[in-house]
Parts: sequence; C-alpha cells; structure tokens
Amino acid sequence: MPDPVKRGRTTVEDVLQVGRSTVGDVLQIGRNTVEEVLHVGRSTVEEVIQVGRNTVESARQLRQGTMQAAVLHGRQDIRIEDVPVPRAAPGELIVRVGAALTCGTDLKVFRRGYHARMIVPPALFGHELAGTVVEVGEGVEGFPNGSRVVALNSAPCGKCYFCIHSQENLCDDLLFNNGAYAEFIRIPERIVAKNTLHIPDHVPLEHAALTEPLACAVHGFEDSRPYPGATVAIIGGGPLGLMILHVAALAGCEVIAIVKHDGQVEAARQLGAAHVVQTTSIRKAIRETRALTPKNRGVDIAIEAVGVPESWEEAVEMVRKGGTVNFFGGCASGTKVQLETNRLHYSEITLKATFHHTPETVRRAFGLIAAKKIRPTDYITGEAPLSRLQQVLRHMLNRGGDIKTAIIPGH
Repeated sequence: MPDPVKRGRTTVEDVLQVGRSTVGDVLQIGRNTVEEVLHVGRSTVEEVIQVGRNTVESARQLRQGTMQAAVLHGRQDIRIEDVPVPRAAPGELIVRVGAALTCGTDLKVFRRGYHARMIVPPALFGHELAGTVVEVGEGVEGFPNGSRVVALNSAPCGKCYFCIHSQENLCDDLLFNNGAYAEFIRIPERIVAKNTLHIPDHVPLEHAALTEPLACAVHGFEDSRPYPGATVAIIGGGPLGLMILHVAALAGCEVIAIVKHDGQVEAARQLGAAHVVQTTSIRKAIRETRALTPKNRGVDIAIEAVGVPESWEEAVEMVRKGGTVNFFGGCASGTKVQLETNRLHYSEITLKATFHHTPETVRRAFGLIAAKKIRPTDYITGEAPLSRLQQVLRHMLNRGGDIKTAIIPGH
C-alpha cells in the first residue's frame, strides 16, 4: 500500500506548487496590466500634449497674423513666403494643414506656371489636404475647433443647369480653392457646406488627403461604363492611372496596365493589374495589349491617364468593336488629335472624357479610404517639409520614383 506520509507530502507540494504558480501568474498579469496601463497612459498623455502644443501654436500664429505658404510666381518658380493668416468669414473654416499631397495637376501647373481654370500667379498653391479646424466662422455647425477634416478643392453651386442634371463637375460656377501648401488654409462657405468631411480617428491626416485625387479616379472609372469581368486597359502609371487601375481591380475587372518605367511595373502589379505592358513604343503597346484579348479583338474599355495626344489615339486603337474609350488625361490647351472616322463609325466605339469629381464620388472615395480598401501608403511614398516643396516638384519632373509626397507644414 502507498505510504500515507509520502502521499501527504506529494499533496502538500502540489498545493504549494499550484499556489506558487497562481501567485506567479497573478504577479505577471499584474505587471502586464500595469505596463499596458502605463503604455496607454503615456500614449494618451503624449497625444494630449501634442494636441495642446498644436492648439497653442495655432492660437499664437493666429494672433501674430502671419504664416509660411508656397506662392506660385510663374514657370517652375515657387517661393516659400510669409503671408497673412486667413481669417474665417461667416460660413467659413480655418484649417491648420496637417498634410498636403503633391499631384500631377500641381506638377503641370508648376511646369507651365499657371492653370487656366484654377490658378493665375502670383497665387497660393496646392489643393489636396487634410487638417484640423482652428477657427470657425459665424453660422457654421458641425465642425467645432479641433475637428479633423478633409476639405475638397472645389464645390458646385447646386443651382445651374448642369448641377440640376447631376453633372456637378461641369457646374457653371464651380468654386475652386487653392493654398494647401501652407500652415493654414481658408475653406470657403460653399466647400464647408458641400465638400468637407469629418475624418475618423483611425484614419491619419495624410491618408485622408488622398480623397480628392481618388474621387477623380472613381469618377473616371464609373464614367467608363464598367461591368464585372470587363477587360480594362489603363494607359499611364502615374498616381491617377494607378488609382483608376486599383478601383477597376476592386470592381472585379481584368486590368491591363500600360506603363513606361520600371517602378510603375511593380506598383501596377501590387495594385491589382492582371497584366502589365511596359514599353515606350505606342505601336508595341497596342499590339501587345490586343494580344492579351481573345482573337486580338481589343479591350472592352481603354482609359487614357497620361494627357498627351499620341496616347489618346493609342487608346482608340486598343479598344474592341462596341467598346468605350475614356480620355481621362487632360492635354494642353489647343491640342488636336487625329482619329480614323471609319473605325469609330462602323465599330460603334464610344468616346468619352471625364473631368474632376462630384460630391457623390468624393464620398465614395472617402469611404474606400475609411474602410481600408484603398491603402494610401501605396501612393504616398515620401514626406518632406514645406521648405523643400520646390525640390520635390523638380524631382518629380525628372521622373523620380516617388508617386506622391506628403508635404508637412511646420516641419
């Protein structure tokens, strides 16, 4: 028979061991809990301190009345200057810019020195932004001080013929707003009312700033009569070409990307391109793209996202009978193209062009970002202070690797 004394010792040792383990577990859990509380506490305190610093700094600058801003003076001539801080009139907001993104339109304006519809130098510059409200004009509701917002660069009137017919992007009185490359920006009353959105806590400001170009991409894609399973050729591997590609892939289309540069090849594949044609030859691009379709018949939809006449003509040669071509990329004023009329007529090819965005596509684009279906980090590949804006744009002109750079005022 077992020794009762030995059995007793074993029982006591088991109890002691369980006790030690329990005490150890409790102590470890206690340490983990304390460390987690301390970590959360530190993060919360740091966030509060940072918000406090920003609030104090904003109040100080508003009182002093000057800020740093980029001013476009002409072709490839941007100067960082001290300018008056804007103040909010009734219905308006003043936003401290947290991030402003570079874009292809800004690059064209920088290269040409003007934009026929949006900006005549000398003028404040930049239009893709997100930030924090620091001053609220009389009558504004829903955007108290401290609100994190993305404010679009335009707003339609809502009253003209085109607005009434759901073509707000063609509004007769489309109001544009520039000045994102600055410490503060004034948001006009109409944009506050129609195209300013609250940013959820989980969305960083630089991610929200992608809303404007993404809204253009969504509009361009939706305007091309897409359907699931359609074969879509996207000509151009710049930021907007890649965004259209991404939106098309999310919609279930088979996407063919036509690009020139090595970096664009990998970006196109990561964003959902089923095929990538890399070439600088238009004839080769047409031949290889058609070869990827059954019996070389051509793609269902071709979207040109470069903005040069040769690419417009290229898009028409890629599309099948009954297909759709979208001239999304805007060419320089006065540009003309040559198209074969017989092919257009007897093949029933639809030609379209898409400009800008609408309040509806703005909200759909913002929804894609908030739902993390679009990853802004795929597009925002660099960061720089406001003081380096001219160097950043020159780098982009020289075909640098960055897709978009987040300009952070105050850094």
